[in-house]
Amino acid sequence: MTITINIPNLLTLLRIVLIPLVVVVFYAPVPHASPVSAVIFAVAGITDWFDGYLARRLEQTSPFGAFLDPVADKLMVAVVLVMVVDAHHNLLLVLSAMVIIGREITISALREWMAEIGERARVAVSYLGKVKTTVQMFALFFLLWREPLLGLNAQAIGEVLLVIAAALTLWSMVNYLRAAFSSASPA
Repeated sequence: MTITINIPNLLTLLRIVLIPLVVVVFYAPVPHASPVSAVIFAVAGITDWFDGYLARRLEQTSPFGAFLDPVADKLMVAVVLVMVVDAHHNLLLVLSAMVIIGREITISALREWMAEIGERARVAVSYLGKVKTTVQMFALFFLLWREPLLGLNAQAIGEVLLVIAAALTLWSMVNYLRAAFSSASPA
């Protein structure tokens, strides 16, 4: 695989570099560390949208970018989910995190298998998957924030959104599995 260095891929690499920064800031014993880590996470999330947009707009898509982008997303989400579970000690968050991380592993393996049998397009990212990711990112932002936000309970908002994200995660996983197995089944 040729490694292409362009703006979209640099944004994806920036997202990976921001992961340890989110962790260090979140656990830093300083005032407002949580909101600052949430803002860094939001910046990373925006680079996720922006790198894909630029890759298409500037016609700078590449196999390296196609590989690295989902890896960066999954790393960021998994790390932040672990931090959120650690910080909040809440069974509902633990279960939601298990569903989300389990789905990511399952769908990654499914996509690899489908690529091997020449059916990768059957499990391409769907609209439901994009909605799930958006809800999940907002949930994680609020759960990282941990302080009242404009008079609202950020943690409660984050918890509700994460449960919704987990439900969407299951729904999208079932859709992907159904599409994969219908194409892989002998006729």
